[in-house]
Amino acid sequence: MSKLRAGVIGVGHLGKFHARIYKELSESIDLIGVCDTDPSKEEIAKNLNVPFTTDYRTLLDKVDLVSICVPTSHHHPVAKVVLEHNIHCLIEKPIAMNLEEADEVLEIAKNNNLLLQVGHVERYNSGFQKIAKIIKNPRFIEVHRLGPFNGRITDCGVVLDLMIHDLDILLGLVNMKVLRSEAVGISVLTKFEDLANARLKFENGCIADITASRLTPETQRKIRIFQPDAYISLDYADQAAKIFKKSFISISKKEIAIEKGESLKKEIQDFVNQVQRKENFGTPDIAAREALALALQILNNIKESETENKEFLMKK
Repeated sequence: MSKLRAGVIGVGHLGKFHARIYKELSESIDLIGVCDTDPSKEEIAKNLNVPFTTDYRTLLDKVDLVSICVPTSHHHPVAKVVLEHNIHCLIEKPIAMNLEEADEVLEIAKNNNLLLQVGHVERYNSGFQKIAKIIKNPRFIEVHRLGPFNGRITDCGVVLDLMIHDLDILLGLVNMKVLRSEAVGISVLTKFEDLANARLKFENGCIADITASRLTPETQRKIRIFQPDAYISLDYADQAAKIFKKSFISISKKEIAIEKGESLKKEIQDFVNQVQRKENFGTPDIAAREALALALQILNNIKESETENKEFLMKK
Protein backbone atom coordinates (compact mmCIF):
# COMPACT_ATOMS: atom_id res chain seq x y z
CA MET A 1 0.00 0.00 0.00
CA SER A 2 1.43 3.38 -1.02
CA LYS A 3 1.91 6.01 1.65
CA LEU A 4 -0.62 8.80 2.13
CA ARG A 5 0.70 12.33 1.72
CA ALA A 6 -0.07 14.67 4.61
CA GLY A 7 0.22 18.37 5.31
CA VAL A 8 -0.38 20.56 8.35
CA ILE A 9 -1.91 24.00 8.00
CA GLY A 10 -1.05 26.09 11.05
CA VAL A 11 1.84 24.96 13.25
CA GLY A 12 1.14 26.94 16.40
CA HIS A 13 0.50 25.35 19.80
CA LEU A 14 -1.47 22.35 18.47
CA GLY A 15 -0.31 22.24 14.87
CA LYS A 16 3.28 21.53 15.80
CA PHE A 17 2.14 18.37 17.59
CA HIS A 18 0.12 17.30 14.54
CA ALA A 19 3.24 17.72 12.39
CA ARG A 20 5.40 15.77 14.83
CA ILE A 21 2.91 12.88 14.94
CA TYR A 22 2.56 12.65 11.16
CA LYS A 23 6.34 12.47 10.99
CA GLU A 24 6.30 9.63 13.52
CA LEU A 25 3.76 7.72 11.39
CA SER A 26 6.36 7.37 8.65
CA GLU A 27 5.33 3.81 7.75
CA SER A 28 1.99 5.01 6.42
CA ILE A 29 2.46 8.78 6.01
CA ASP A 30 4.75 11.09 4.07
CA LEU A 31 4.64 14.53 5.68
CA ILE A 32 4.90 16.65 2.54
CA GLY A 33 5.08 20.02 4.29
CA VAL A 34 3.75 22.42 6.89
CA CYS A 35 2.31 25.90 6.59
CA ASP A 36 2.00 28.93 8.82
CA THR A 37 1.55 32.63 8.12
CA ASP A 38 4.26 33.33 10.71
CA PRO A 39 7.63 32.89 8.93
CA SER A 40 9.37 32.20 12.25
CA LYS A 41 7.55 28.85 12.38
CA GLU A 42 9.88 27.62 9.62
CA GLU A 43 12.09 26.40 12.46
CA ILE A 44 9.49 23.71 13.19
CA ALA A 45 9.70 22.51 9.59
CA LYS A 46 13.50 22.47 9.72
CA ASN A 47 13.46 20.36 12.88
CA LEU A 48 11.20 17.86 11.10
CA ASN A 49 13.17 18.07 7.85
CA VAL A 50 10.12 18.98 5.77
CA PRO A 51 9.33 21.92 3.46
CA PHE A 52 7.74 25.08 4.87
CA THR A 53 5.36 27.55 3.24
CA THR A 54 3.38 30.60 4.33
CA ASP A 55 0.65 29.89 1.72
CA TYR A 56 -1.31 26.69 2.34
CA ARG A 57 -2.57 26.66 -1.23
CA THR A 58 0.87 25.57 -2.40
CA LEU A 59 0.32 22.26 -0.56
CA LEU A 60 -3.03 21.37 -2.08
CA ASP A 61 -1.80 19.64 -5.24
CA LYS A 62 0.68 17.55 -3.22
CA VAL A 63 -1.36 16.02 -0.39
CA ASP A 64 -4.13 13.48 0.24
CA LEU A 65 -5.05 14.71 3.71
CA VAL A 66 -4.38 17.67 5.99
CA SER A 67 -4.74 18.79 9.57
CA ILE A 68 -6.20 22.29 9.84
CA CYS A 69 -4.90 23.89 13.03
CA VAL A 70 -5.47 27.57 12.30
CA PRO A 71 -7.43 29.91 14.63
CA THR A 72 -11.14 29.08 14.89
CA SER A 73 -12.21 32.11 12.86
CA HIS A 74 -10.23 30.70 9.90
CA HIS A 75 -11.53 27.12 10.07
CA HIS A 76 -14.35 27.70 7.60
CA PRO A 77 -12.50 29.58 4.82
CA VAL A 78 -9.48 27.26 4.92
CA ALA A 79 -11.50 24.03 5.16
CA LYS A 80 -13.74 25.16 2.31
CA VAL A 81 -10.79 25.61 -0.05
CA VAL A 82 -9.13 22.36 1.05
CA LEU A 83 -12.31 20.30 0.65
CA GLU A 84 -13.00 21.83 -2.75
CA HIS A 85 -9.59 20.44 -3.76
CA ASN A 86 -10.82 16.95 -2.77
CA ILE A 87 -8.53 16.60 0.25
CA HIS A 88 -9.56 14.80 3.44
CA CYS A 89 -9.55 17.06 6.52
CA LEU A 90 -8.95 16.81 10.23
CA ILE A 91 -10.10 20.18 11.58
CA GLU A 92 -9.22 21.14 15.13
CA LYS A 93 -12.28 21.83 17.28
CA PRO A 94 -14.63 23.57 17.02
CA ILE A 95 -15.62 22.79 13.46
CA ALA A 96 -16.41 26.47 12.78
CA MET A 97 -17.50 29.73 14.40
CA ASN A 98 -21.21 29.26 13.61
CA LEU A 99 -23.66 26.68 12.28
CA GLU A 100 -23.89 28.22 8.82
CA GLU A 101 -20.14 27.79 8.34
CA ALA A 102 -20.24 24.28 9.83
CA ASP A 103 -23.07 23.21 7.54
CA GLU A 104 -21.27 24.51 4.47
CA VAL A 105 -18.05 22.56 5.07
CA LEU A 106 -20.00 19.43 6.03
CA GLU A 107 -22.01 19.72 2.82
CA ILE A 108 -18.88 20.10 0.68
CA ALA A 109 -17.33 17.03 2.33
CA LYS A 110 -20.53 15.06 1.74
CA ASN A 111 -20.86 16.09 -1.90
CA ASN A 112 -17.18 15.36 -2.63
CA ASN A 113 -17.27 12.03 -0.74
CA LEU A 114 -14.50 13.11 1.64
CA LEU A 115 -13.65 12.38 5.25
CA LEU A 116 -14.05 15.40 7.50
CA GLN A 117 -13.08 14.68 11.10
CA VAL A 118 -13.20 17.26 13.89
CA GLY A 119 -10.51 17.27 16.57
CA HIS A 120 -12.52 16.53 19.70
CA VAL A 121 -9.47 14.87 21.19
CA GLU A 122 -11.00 13.83 24.53
CA ARG A 123 -12.94 11.16 22.64
CA TYR A 124 -9.56 9.44 22.31
CA ASN A 125 -8.48 9.89 25.92
CA SER A 126 -7.63 6.41 27.23
CA GLY A 127 -9.28 7.16 30.56
CA PHE A 128 -12.50 8.32 28.98
CA GLN A 129 -12.64 5.39 26.58
CA LYS A 130 -12.36 3.06 29.60
CA ILE A 131 -15.01 4.66 31.81
CA ALA A 132 -17.43 5.14 28.88
CA LYS A 133 -17.92 1.36 28.93
CA ILE A 134 -19.20 1.37 32.53
CA ILE A 135 -21.34 4.51 32.50
CA LYS A 136 -25.04 3.70 32.54
CA ASN A 137 -27.90 6.11 33.15
CA PRO A 138 -25.93 9.08 34.55
CA ARG A 139 -28.07 11.33 36.77
CA PHE A 140 -25.62 14.14 37.61
CA ILE A 141 -22.34 15.08 35.91
CA GLU A 142 -19.85 17.68 37.11
CA VAL A 143 -17.02 18.91 34.89
CA HIS A 144 -14.09 21.26 35.51
CA ARG A 145 -11.71 22.33 32.73
CA LEU A 146 -9.52 25.01 34.27
CA GLY A 147 -6.12 26.52 33.60
CA PRO A 148 -4.01 29.68 33.53
CA PHE A 149 -4.24 32.40 30.90
CA ASN A 150 -1.63 32.00 28.18
CA GLY A 151 -2.80 34.44 25.51
CA ARG A 152 -2.77 31.69 22.86
CA ILE A 153 -6.43 32.02 21.83
CA THR A 154 -7.46 35.52 20.77
CA ASP A 155 -10.57 35.00 18.65
CA CYS A 156 -12.97 33.27 21.07
CA GLY A 157 -13.67 32.65 24.74
CA VAL A 158 -13.55 29.56 26.91
CA VAL A 159 -16.86 28.14 25.69
CA LEU A 160 -15.61 27.55 22.15
CA ASP A 161 -12.01 26.95 23.19
CA LEU A 162 -12.34 24.72 26.28
CA MET A 163 -15.91 23.89 27.27
CA ILE A 164 -16.77 22.51 23.84
CA HIS A 165 -14.62 19.45 24.62
CA ASP A 166 -16.92 18.64 27.52
CA LEU A 167 -20.12 19.44 25.66
CA ASP A 168 -19.11 16.91 23.00
CA ILE A 169 -18.40 14.29 25.67
CA LEU A 170 -21.64 15.00 27.56
CA LEU A 171 -23.82 14.73 24.47
CA GLY A 172 -22.29 11.35 23.72
CA LEU A 173 -22.51 10.05 27.29
CA VAL A 174 -26.08 11.08 28.06
CA ASN A 175 -27.29 10.58 24.48
CA MET A 176 -30.38 12.71 25.11
CA LYS A 177 -31.58 16.13 23.98
CA VAL A 178 -30.86 19.15 26.16
CA LEU A 179 -34.19 20.50 27.41
CA ARG A 180 -32.90 23.57 29.18
CA SER A 181 -29.63 25.43 29.67
CA GLU A 182 -28.48 28.41 31.68
CA ALA A 183 -25.04 29.95 31.90
CA VAL A 184 -22.96 32.80 33.20
CA GLY A 185 -19.68 34.11 31.82
CA ILE A 186 -17.12 36.64 33.04
CA SER A 187 -14.71 38.64 30.90
CA VAL A 188 -11.56 39.60 32.80
CA LEU A 189 -8.51 39.65 30.54
CA THR A 190 -10.09 39.58 27.06
CA LYS A 191 -13.25 40.84 25.37
CA PHE A 192 -14.58 37.26 25.46
CA GLU A 193 -15.68 35.16 28.42
CA ASP A 194 -12.58 34.00 30.31
CA LEU A 195 -14.62 32.00 32.79
CA ALA A 196 -17.96 30.31 32.15
CA ASN A 197 -20.32 28.02 33.99
CA ALA A 198 -23.24 26.22 32.37
CA ARG A 199 -25.98 24.04 33.78
CA LEU A 200 -27.78 21.65 31.45
CA LYS A 201 -30.92 19.58 31.94
CA PHE A 202 -31.38 16.64 29.59
CA GLU A 203 -34.73 15.16 28.62
CA ASN A 204 -34.13 12.10 30.84
CA GLY A 205 -33.66 14.36 33.88
CA CYS A 206 -29.87 14.18 34.01
CA ILE A 207 -28.22 17.42 35.14
CA ALA A 208 -24.74 18.52 34.08
CA ASP A 209 -22.76 21.36 35.63
CA ILE A 210 -19.74 22.48 33.56
CA THR A 211 -17.09 25.07 34.42
CA ALA A 212 -14.37 26.30 32.07
CA SER A 213 -11.76 28.88 32.98
CA ARG A 214 -8.52 30.33 31.67
CA LEU A 215 -7.99 32.32 34.86
CA THR A 216 -7.05 29.49 37.23
CA PRO A 217 -3.40 29.15 38.37
CA GLU A 218 -3.44 25.35 38.36
CA THR A 219 -4.62 23.17 35.47
CA GLN A 220 -7.56 20.85 36.14
CA ARG A 221 -9.42 18.64 33.68
CA LYS A 222 -11.83 16.41 35.54
CA ILE A 223 -15.25 14.85 35.10
CA ARG A 224 -17.36 13.22 37.81
CA ILE A 225 -20.35 11.07 36.90
CA PHE A 226 -23.01 10.05 39.42
CA GLN A 227 -25.37 7.22 38.50
CA PRO A 228 -27.72 5.06 40.60
CA ASP A 229 -25.15 2.35 41.30
CA ALA A 230 -21.86 4.25 41.30
CA TYR A 231 -19.82 7.45 41.28
CA ILE A 232 -17.04 7.58 38.68
CA SER A 233 -14.24 10.15 38.67
CA LEU A 234 -11.82 10.75 35.79
CA ASP A 235 -8.78 13.00 35.58
CA TYR A 236 -8.36 13.57 31.83
CA ALA A 237 -4.82 14.90 32.20
CA ASP A 238 -3.51 11.98 34.28
CA GLN A 239 -5.77 9.44 32.52
CA ALA A 240 -6.60 8.15 36.00
CA ALA A 241 -10.05 7.01 37.07
CA LYS A 242 -11.78 5.73 40.20
CA ILE A 243 -15.15 4.14 40.80
CA PHE A 244 -17.04 4.30 44.09
CA LYS A 245 -19.82 1.77 44.67
CA LYS A 246 -22.22 1.02 47.48
CA SER A 247 -21.31 -2.18 49.31
CA PHE A 248 -23.93 -3.09 51.90
CA ILE A 249 -23.76 -0.08 54.27
CA SER A 250 -20.36 1.23 53.13
CA ILE A 251 -18.78 2.68 50.00
CA SER A 252 -16.09 0.72 48.18
CA LYS A 253 -13.40 2.49 46.15
CA LYS A 254 -11.56 0.97 43.21
CA GLU A 255 -8.89 2.29 40.88
CA ILE A 256 -9.79 1.63 37.25
CA ALA A 257 -6.91 0.09 35.29
CA ILE A 258 -6.09 2.25 32.26
CA GLU A 259 -3.45 1.71 29.60
CA LYS A 260 -2.36 5.30 29.01
CA GLY A 261 -1.67 6.70 25.57
CA GLU A 262 -1.23 9.98 23.72
CA SER A 263 -4.77 11.07 22.87
CA LEU A 264 -3.80 13.25 19.90
CA LYS A 265 -1.71 10.48 18.36
CA LYS A 266 -4.63 8.06 18.69
CA GLU A 267 -6.90 10.62 17.05
CA ILE A 268 -4.57 11.24 14.11
CA GLN A 269 -3.91 7.52 13.68
CA ASP A 270 -7.67 6.94 13.54
CA PHE A 271 -8.01 9.70 10.92
CA VAL A 272 -5.24 8.15 8.82
CA ASN A 273 -6.73 4.65 9.20
CA GLN A 274 -10.13 5.84 8.04
CA VAL A 275 -8.64 7.45 4.95
CA GLN A 276 -6.68 4.26 4.18
CA ARG A 277 -9.79 2.11 4.59
CA LYS A 278 -12.04 4.67 2.86
CA GLU A 279 -14.36 4.75 5.86
CA ASN A 280 -16.92 7.48 6.64
CA PHE A 281 -16.26 9.29 3.38
CA GLY A 282 -19.06 11.79 2.77
CA THR A 283 -20.54 11.16 6.24
CA PRO A 284 -21.19 14.44 8.10
CA ASP A 285 -19.70 14.73 11.60
CA ILE A 286 -23.07 15.45 13.18
CA ALA A 287 -21.67 15.08 16.70
CA ALA A 288 -19.24 17.96 16.11
CA ARG A 289 -22.08 20.10 14.76
CA GLU A 290 -24.25 19.30 17.79
CA ALA A 291 -21.43 20.24 20.17
CA LEU A 292 -21.04 23.57 18.35
CA ALA A 293 -24.80 24.18 18.44
CA LEU A 294 -24.87 23.63 22.20
CA ALA A 295 -21.83 25.86 22.70
CA LEU A 296 -23.55 28.65 20.77
CA GLN A 297 -26.69 28.14 22.86
CA ILE A 298 -24.60 28.56 26.01
CA LEU A 299 -23.00 31.73 24.61
CA ASN A 300 -26.51 33.06 24.04
CA ASN A 301 -27.41 32.13 27.64
CA ILE A 302 -24.40 34.15 28.82
CA LYS A 303 -25.58 37.19 26.86
CA GLU A 304 -29.05 36.84 28.37
CA SER A 305 -27.53 36.58 31.85
CA GLU A 306 -25.49 39.75 31.25
CA THR A 307 -28.60 41.60 30.08
CA GLU A 308 -30.56 40.51 33.15
CA ASN A 309 -27.71 41.62 35.41
CA LYS A 310 -27.54 45.08 33.78
CA GLU A 311 -31.29 45.50 34.09
CA PHE A 312 -31.14 44.52 37.76
CA LEU A 313 -28.37 47.02 38.47
CA MET A 314 -30.25 49.81 36.71
CA LYS A 315 -33.29 49.23 38.93
CA LYS A 316 -31.25 49.46 42.15
